[in-house]
This record gives sequence, C-alpha cells and structure tokens, in this order.
Amino acid sequence: MHDVVDLRSDTLTLPTPEMRDAMARADVGDDVWEEDPTVKRLEAMAAERLGKDAGLFVTSGTQGNLVSVVSQSRAGQEVVLDADSHVFNYEVAGAAVVGNVQTRPIKTARGFLTPDQVRDAIRPANIHLAETALVCIENTHNRHGGTCCTPEEIAAVADVAHAAGVRVHLDGARLFNAAIALGRPARDFCRAVDSVTFCLSKGLGAPVGSIVCGSAELVTRARRVRKMLGGGMRQVGILCAAALYALEHNRTRLAEDHANARALADGLAGVEGLVCDARAVETNIVIFDLLAEPADALLRRAAAEGVLLHAIGPRRVRAVTHLDVSAADVARAREIIARVALAR
Repeated sequence: MHDVVDLRSDTLTLPTPEMRDAMARADVGDDVWEEDPTVKRLEAMAAERLGKDAGLFVTSGTQGNLVSVVSQSRAGQEVVLDADSHVFNYEVAGAAVVGNVQTRPIKTARGFLTPDQVRDAIRPANIHLAETALVCIENTHNRHGGTCCTPEEIAAVADVAHAAGVRVHLDGARLFNAAIALGRPARDFCRAVDSVTFCLSKGLGAPVGSIVCGSAELVTRARRVRKMLGGGMRQVGILCAAALYALEHNRTRLAEDHANARALADGLAGVEGLVCDARAVETNIVIFDLLAEPADALLRRAAAEGVLLHAIGPRRVRAVTHLDVSAADVARAREIIARVALAR
C-alpha cells in the first residue's frame, strides 16, 4: 500500500527499476537522421502489433493526434468528431491553430459516432461548405468513463467515411485497455482506419511518448509534420527503451487495473451523496457525481487523507487506476472517499 493513492490519472505512473535499467542500457543514435536503432525497433513493433505498415514515435498523444490530423487534411477542410473527444476538448485547438481545419463536434450517447451520424455529418459538395477531410474516433473514451467500442463498430463508421472519400483516425490513447477489456487483438481495432495513435505513458507505464501508425506514405508525411512541430528528437532511444519494456511487460496486466476500477466503483455505488454507476465501468476509469457539494470540496478532504482525485466538472469526479495502484490501495481509497463524502 502506498502512502498516497494517486487516482488522478494513469499518466502518473513511475518507471520501475527494470524499466530504468532498460533505459540505461539502450542502444541509441540520432533519430532525426533516422539512425537510432531502439526507436526503429519500437516503431516496427508498434506497427506490427497494430497491423500497419509503419510507426512513428512522438512526444505525446496530443502531438500524435495533431500530426495525424495535419497529415490527412488541408487548410479549410473539416474534421468530424465526438463532442466529448480529447481532440476537441483537451488539445488546445491545435487542429485549428496549426492545421487550419474546422472541427465539427457531434454529441453521442457513449462517446462513439454511429454510421448514421457520420453519414449525416459528411458535407455534400457545395461551394458554401467546408470539405470533410477526416473522421476521428476515440477508444477507449476518456470523458465517457473508459468506454470501449468494438472493431466492428469502428469498421461500420469507417465504411461510411471511406465510401465518401473521407479518411478515419483512431485516437487510441488507451487502445490496449480496450483490447484487454474486450479480449481482442489490438490490430482488430485498427484494421479499418487510416491512422491510429496510442499512448505509452498512460496505463502501459512508460514515462514519455506515443506512437502514430499507418501506411508508409502517411508516416513519411507525419514525420515531416512532427519535425515542423519541434518533435524531432535526437538520442531518443533512451525513452523508446522504456516504451519497449512497457509494451513487452505491461499490456496484459491492464486487466488488473480494470478489476481494481470495478472494485472501486462497486464500493462507491451505494455511498450517500454520490452517484456512481458501477455497471458502466468497462476499463480503468471510474466517474461519479456529487449530489450536494462541489467536487473541489470532496477532493480537498480526500487529499488530506492521502487519496488524490480529479474533478472533470463542477460536481463530477474521475478516478483512474493504474500499475502504481494496488488492490489494497483501492480498498483504502474506497473507504476514505466514502467517509469524507459523508463528512460534508
């Protein structure tokens, strides 16, 4: 059990001694010159596991999504996405500022666009309208509590988009959580999309980085955009060694995070003053609402007793399990949250 149970995000994981050792022993070169062997190994492994031709290491999921959008659109075009998506809400309007593209947010039930919604959102040929360049899907979905969509749901959306000449990007920041939760290979979720990103620095536990995967042509364009954004790094194999360790050792253990999240949600479901739907928990994110007080008040009391949470709305709280949160930590957090919720 840890002194502080940090449930704010799965980005807060710390490298293990074994991961640090892999970093110290990394064989490196200059990646801008495409001469870092550890980067090449990571990119090839990521592409193979996702069933794509090539991969590109980027600094973050935000950079990966932006590189993917800019590489597949032109100024004045439009990107269709869910209104609660990370690209629309948490990426500092990068698509608009850097890509000069318009985003068209669509409200969805679970965070996932339906084929009919995509069909209705794609712009017809008209001199007054922006051309639709790209559809973005997020899986798992952050703001909807780690919900998953199936490979078949993704393919159905991609079929509609591709029939209209529109490309599809998968923001798979927590893609491996979806793969583990649904018992499907990660490549199944990527088969129908043109580009995909996934984060190494969330549940997988690496300290830095994400990967963009797609065709060789797309990755060549993406590499150029990454350089434009200042993302060309040098002996970055030190970071990629940690990412390789994460991919090789930390994927299957994501099931433990999911079990811990369900245990947390089950413990909070009946607490007076909280609304927590334990049945909605599919992966490692638990979201609950407060009935009678602002989220910040509960967060302060929980933090004073060693449990850190994250407010995602005036009365909405998010808790995320990860490899630095044990079952014992969850039991302690559950007890503390229930007690401080009743102490208002």
